[in-house]
Amino acid sequence: MTPPLAVSQNVVDLAYVAAAVAFIIGMQRLSSPKTARSGVWVAAIGMAIAIVFTLLLPEVDNYGLIAAALAVGAVIGAISARKVKMTAMPQMVAVFNGLGGGAAVLVAYREFDRLAPLPGALSGDVLAAALFSALVGALTFTGSMLAFVKLQELMPGRPITFGGQQLVNAALIVAALGFAVAGGVTEDTAWLIGLIAVSLGFGVLFVLPIGGADMPVVIAFLNAFSGLSAVAAGFVLGNNALIIGGTLVGASGTLLTLLMARAMNRSVTNVLFGAFGAAPSGAAAAVSADGRTVREVSPDDLSVMLAYAKQVMIVPGYGLAVAQAQHAVRELADILEGRGVAVRYAIHPVAGRMPGHMNVLLAEADVPYPQLLDMEQANPQFPRTDVALVIGANDVTNPAARSNPESPLYGMPILDVDRAQNVVVMKRSMASGFAGVDNELYFDPRTAMLFGDAKASLEKLILVTKSA
Repeated sequence: MTPPLAVSQNVVDLAYVAAAVAFIIGMQRLSSPKTARSGVWVAAIGMAIAIVFTLLLPEVDNYGLIAAALAVGAVIGAISARKVKMTAMPQMVAVFNGLGGGAAVLVAYREFDRLAPLPGALSGDVLAAALFSALVGALTFTGSMLAFVKLQELMPGRPITFGGQQLVNAALIVAALGFAVAGGVTEDTAWLIGLIAVSLGFGVLFVLPIGGADMPVVIAFLNAFSGLSAVAAGFVLGNNALIIGGTLVGASGTLLTLLMARAMNRSVTNVLFGAFGAAPSGAAAAVSADGRTVREVSPDDLSVMLAYAKQVMIVPGYGLAVAQAQHAVRELADILEGRGVAVRYAIHPVAGRMPGHMNVLLAEADVPYPQLLDMEQANPQFPRTDVALVIGANDVTNPAARSNPESPLYGMPILDVDRAQNVVVMKRSMASGFAGVDNELYFDPRTAMLFGDAKASLEKLILVTKSA
């Protein structure tokens, strides 16, 4: 059925150009917290343009099913955006990556199955795109869903390995390539189903040995893969909007993957295949190997320290996200600033469980953007900082990354909190971080520990500070 408002392909392509421009402008504005909100709107407008003009193509029909799918998707998206907590944003991103890959698989299967019986209907480029979309989309789907399960703590977040795992992975890769070649030669849907099944299994085994500390890199990597699968689906459908949008997602995801790996001073291959933290040490002891002990403080003690401070650096980590303490942090900062204390936030690029996790949390609490310092800006400030308040950031503050060649963290750029005049670490316990190693910072004579839930501790600190 031809839609009453059907337009020509040229008009649609012109609309796709406008959508592409909106995508590019939106992504550019997403690079800064100051412009990120408007960037989301610009990109959303571009996507709306692409969807509307795609629906106006003469070959598009089944508007009832399309409307139903759009309605269901809109409801799920709106509810997710409002109900999902900021701590669950990494999980949400992982699910979206997976759904993108899964959609590409369905497109590849449907078009392959529809065109294969027609002689000459599957041209070489469409055939190759369908097979590539099935392979990459399937492993993106299961890999992202396993990342979700790990981030949601439905299974251990640490790397899980078994004997001969690399051999099994290699065998699956060879099998996937074999199914792809057979499917390309015979154009038989059975080989495509085999390719999808093997790729689904490989996606699970691909993410299984990757630990929670590496999740920011993995999420960015799977995001790039979801973009590549969308590009392939675009070639299968002959849809330029999918090709353009998928290319932008693939390129940005790839660049972000490289940036995250560089921030950890590790190669992408080491992150993806190194099983980082595979043997975590578990709960850390309160006494170091050389006999040093940790020093504890109370909210009252910390309030006194802050009262004499001129500059305070807050270092947020995953503990801040878990406790949902971003609003309490902002309230404490407001009190200190009202008393003439300069407050800044030191943001490590891989703090949290996804790229920009801490920026998102602090933005929710309306923390002023100029107070957010990246690692390169913050580190020169620590020697002039009177109190560095670390909230759960474990591995990204561990001095072993600079001084201990035997540490798995060695060489990773860290926040130099140990160079502040005083350091207070808020943690629930002495448990090690996702890297599975003890933090030498906790035994530094200038470091004190404030144990307990970060939000509860901050609320007590706020009460004491207000009454001081």
